[in-house]
Amino acid sequence: MTGWRQTGVLTALLLSSLTVCPAHGIAQMVGDEAELRRLQAKADEAIGNEDADGAAMMMGRAALLAAQLGKKQTGWSAEFHKSQEALFRSQEHTYRAMALFRRAGGQLPASSGVCGSLALAHTSLRHVADGEPPSPQDPRQLDEATRLHSSAAAWHQAIDSLIAEYQCP
Repeated sequence: MTGWRQTGVLTALLLSSLTVCPAHGIAQMVGDEAELRRLQAKADEAIGNEDADGAAMMMGRAALLAAQLGKKQTGWSAEFHKSQEALFRSQEHTYRAMALFRRAGGQLPASSGVCGSLALAHTSLRHVADGEPPSPQDPRQLDEATRLHSSAAAWHQAIDSLIAEYQCP
């Protein structure tokens, strides 16, 4: 990527990585939710430092933790964590595509591996965007669901931007 285009994409990615971690829960959840926020912050820092590999690793860890949380819970919280996992996997695939593109020398059009990673990012994101938004009774949960879906929509635009920039089919 060229300097100004790379900065624009990185800015879009940073702006679209809104925090989608619940702000409440039982004592054990507070620690796990804090860890999710920490992993997201580390990914944001890594991508800000143009370390897409590091960002991908942090989002992969966040996705794994969200999956584990989803398995421990029931009802709305379980579905929320499954949606979080899908968003985080999408971010992981996107960051991996960016890292692969850079390692390949940044030549356009991007390789099939880069474009394939972006396609996986889209597929993961559909698990958030295509699902019915939960309608919980607790207004905090509704806010969390709204933030998650807003973040997924913004991430979808960031992926589309990269697909166009990398000249993927």
